[in-house]
Amino acid sequence: MTSLPEDSDNTGPAPESTGPAPESTGPGPETDAAEKIVCAECGTTAEGPRPTWTCSVENGTRLYFCDTCARSHLRAIEGRLDSAWW
Repeated sequence: MTSLPEDSDNTGPAPESTGPAPESTGPGPETDAAEKIVCAECGTTAEGPRPTWTCSVENGTRLYFCDTCARSHLRAIEGRLDSAWW
C-alpha cells in the first residue's frame, strides 16, 4: 500500500477545536409534548407512538393503526396492500 506525503498517519494527534461549543437552542421537536397519534381505521387516539401499533406509509403519508385494527387486517398488512383495499 502506498501513502501520500501528507498522510495523516505520521502527523500526530488531530488538532483540538478552538471554537466555542455549540449551545443548546432549547427543546427540539423530539422533546416537545407527545404528539397525538390517531388510528387511520377506527379513530382511536394515543399519546405518541405505541410499540404495539402498526405504522404504514401509503402514497407518502404515514398512517398508524391500533392493535385491534392491525390484528384484524394482519394478512392485508403483510401482503402490503394499501388500506383502501381492506
